[in-house]
Order: sequence, then C-alpha cells, then structure tokens
Amino acid sequence: MAQPSPRWTKERSNAIYGLLLAAGRSTRMGRPKQLLPWHGRPLARHVAEVALASRLAGLVVVLGAYAEEVARTLEDLNGALRQVVCAEYAHGQAASLRCGLEALPASAGAAVVLLVDQPRVTAELINRLIAAFEAAPEAVTVAPRYRGQRGTPVLLAQRLFAEVRSLEGDLGARPVLARYADAMHWIDVDDPAVLEDVDTPEDYAHLLRETR
Repeated sequence: MAQPSPRWTKERSNAIYGLLLAAGRSTRMGRPKQLLPWHGRPLARHVAEVALASRLAGLVVVLGAYAEEVARTLEDLNGALRQVVCAEYAHGQAASLRCGLEALPASAGAAVVLLVDQPRVTAELINRLIAAFEAAPEAVTVAPRYRGQRGTPVLLAQRLFAEVRSLEGDLGARPVLARYADAMHWIDVDDPAVLEDVDTPEDYAHLLRETR
C-alpha cells in the first residue's frame, strides 16, 4: 500500500476522523494480536494504512498493552496519524474509546471506530460510512450490517462523544448504541468481514485459511 500523506494539516470543522483501538492485552490470543503478521505487516500497521487510504481527515491510534512494540510499527506514519497511550487500557475498551475521543480535535464532527483485529475491513467501507453520514447528518451513528447482523467499524456523531466518554468496562460503545438504536443509519453489505474479529489462535488460523 502506498505511503499515506500527512493528514493533520487538513484539520477543519466537522471533519470525520478515525479511532483505531489497539490497546488490548490479547488475553485469549496468548500473544499480541496487534503484531500478528498480515500480508507482510503487523495487524496494527495494516489497519492504520487502510484507514489512512480512506477519506478520513486523520487517524488516532490508541495504544496500551505492548505500546512500545506497536508504536514502532507505526513510526514512519507519525506525520499522518497521532498515537495516544491509554494508561487505563486494562479497564476495558471504554477506556480506550475515552482516550481516543479526547485526542481528537475539538472541531471533529464524527469518529469512525476501528478495531485492530479486523484486517479485512476496507477503505471503501470506511468511505461508505462517511458518505452515509454526510447524506444523513441527522444520524447519530452509522454502522454496517451483514444479513441483519450489526458489524463494525461504527461511525459515532460528535453529539455522542460525551456519553461515550462516560462509559466504563469492556463493552465499548454498545450501551450508547443501544440507547440510540432507532437513530442508527444502516449500510447493508455483502461482505462478512464486518462481523469478523481475531480473538483466539483459532480465529487467526481460520482467517489465514480464508484469505489464501
């Protein structure tokens, strides 16, 4: 993938940014899934490059466990993204979300929350989320849906940021999304990649088999 160009010079009111959550301890995997090889690059690097290839105005990468090792895989992208270390990463995904949202420009209009263990999510999907939000600015969230099941990444409008920052635990933004289910804008997709994540060695092995 081509080297991304710097983004933060494009900072503007109501821009849509990406939040890449890469702080987890990978307890079920048994080794840092942020660093698992994927087409010659660590997962964290791959997903960051996908995000930077999209229309996102910029990208915040939230680090925690294995922060130094993950940061090294992103060093040459530092002109195009911001890294933030979440000191409370062990408290769950809500802490990572809070750190990421606090690192966004105050003028941000929305954020697309990306997971480090979803390598098959594409820049085209991210762009579809952005376009859907631009076409329906009254929406508070935009999410992909595959055969009736909600997937990720999810776009959060700025009006939800304060509620998401108040969350605790390892459920991510799900409690807030549940409260605003009637205001969610759906994008129906034909790709099950929006439902996939890599939590265990078996998940990783399956993913490698599926993409050979």
